[in-house]
Amino acid sequence: MPRKLLKFLILFDNTNLLYFPGQFLSGRVLVELEEDTPSLGLHFHVIGEGVVRLRTPRRDRPADRESYIDFRMRLLGEPGSAPVVLSPGIHSFPFKLGLPLGLPSTFLGKHGWVQYYCKAALREPQGLVHKNQQVFIVMNPIDLNLEPPILAQPFRCEIEHKLGVSCMGSGPVLCRVALDRGGYVPGETIAISATVRNHSRVTIKNTKAALTETISYMSGGKVVQMETRELAALRRGKIRPGQSDEWNNQQLYVPPLPPTNLRGCHLIKIQYDVYFIIVPKSLEKEIKLQLPIMMATYPLRSNDGTLGRKHNTHYPTTLPIFRPWLEEKAIE
Repeated sequence: MPRKLLKFLILFDNTNLLYFPGQFLSGRVLVELEEDTPSLGLHFHVIGEGVVRLRTPRRDRPADRESYIDFRMRLLGEPGSAPVVLSPGIHSFPFKLGLPLGLPSTFLGKHGWVQYYCKAALREPQGLVHKNQQVFIVMNPIDLNLEPPILAQPFRCEIEHKLGVSCMGSGPVLCRVALDRGGYVPGETIAISATVRNHSRVTIKNTKAALTETISYMSGGKVVQMETRELAALRRGKIRPGQSDEWNNQQLYVPPLPPTNLRGCHLIKIQYDVYFIIVPKSLEKEIKLQLPIMMATYPLRSNDGTLGRKHNTHYPTTLPIFRPWLEEKAIE
């Protein structure tokens, strides 16, 4: 039996498949036929959804789901009408629709995702249905210039902690940490200043600053899965009892990261933090200071409107959509 359908494709006008909320999604469904083919209709469906999936030893099932786009249209035929005969050759059926504002960005994680795609179905009278689908990417950018001004200000945190058995003459460990601001974009560096004074009788093995990403997967308003990854780190050496150490504008590089704006998604939360960690040379627990930061898409601008570039900063021209480190071991 000869094959009547030679090609059935969904082609977007934007060949890089990247869209921003509010833009038009446009393109065409292309059908190439070898002979006359009757059709009951060509259906087109645009879907945007967030899904959290739970994996258990017995089954892999969706824990929760929410819809962002569910748009259907007919590109050929009318309900209840007679079949339309398509002649041999190439047929092109255009489509165009505006993407809603406020869509969360595409996200592909270990326990959930935010995905956008189109589906097309060509139906023949005898019941045969030809199907195809095509994914597209949505990026909802964060502009630091449109966020609260406090993100452009230095960010400070401090702690006082007792190490070892409390006794006469043994004091606490004092730690003060400051970041040059609270919002960054990939390619920049986070300037870290810190003072660590060891008034205890326990040697501090080392100190460390780490940039981390924490992903929380929600279902029914509760966190059902969580994972944290370390993305960049700086370390300094030991601090003996009675000694101090100073971090003077140490630079922690922000690697190229996928956009993290999942505003509009209630199932997946992403948080970036800089942790300053003091590691005692004993069985004592680490001392951690958590400084939440915002990871944005567009950097701060100077008062004259020009890009406020940091010295020697290389801003990546593109950002990855996928997170290649998701299969790596998470931080406990």
